[in-house]
Amino acid sequence: MDLRKIAFLETYTLENDAGIMGAILVTDADTKPLEFRVTAPIKPTNFQKTLYGDVLLEHILTELVSVPLLNAINEEIDLILVRDALFMGVNEKQGIRVVRVMNEEDKNFKASKSVQELASSNGSPKTYVETSKKFESELAEIKAKLSFLSEHRNLVEPFDRLKVACEQVHLQKTGD
Repeated sequence: MDLRKIAFLETYTLENDAGIMGAILVTDADTKPLEFRVTAPIKPTNFQKTLYGDVLLEHILTELVSVPLLNAINEEIDLILVRDALFMGVNEKQGIRVVRVMNEEDKNFKASKSVQELASSNGSPKTYVETSKKFESELAEIKAKLSFLSEHRNLVEPFDRLKVACEQVHLQKTGD
């Protein structure tokens, strides 16, 4: 598996309970942008909150953010990187590997046998990856490819770009 094009998939929570936006940034192996897509804000109703309960956010991230964004992009991607573990459900919806990227500073970080550390020499915090059980057998190969990348690029930084881009899109649409 070559990593020529990588997708970074992220969400942005709007202030005042105004909803959640999803975004995808497709980059080349140097994390230079090739394509960007964003969803309209998704605001579940009280009735949906009641019906979905604890699985609402997972439903939003998988069915209403990930699948539509992946269907909308024009670029053929080799790997999808995410920060939120709830995006891992996308592995069951399509064939492109979804890998969660995290570092020790993440509030939800916990080491386990399925979490593997990437090589890094760019001064950024230690970076780790994991995937769902469906692709766990491929994690060693994925880790090797991402380790090569993480020696030159901070793999968490594109997620920061996505959050800022979502904020800018939202501000343009609201006229703030």
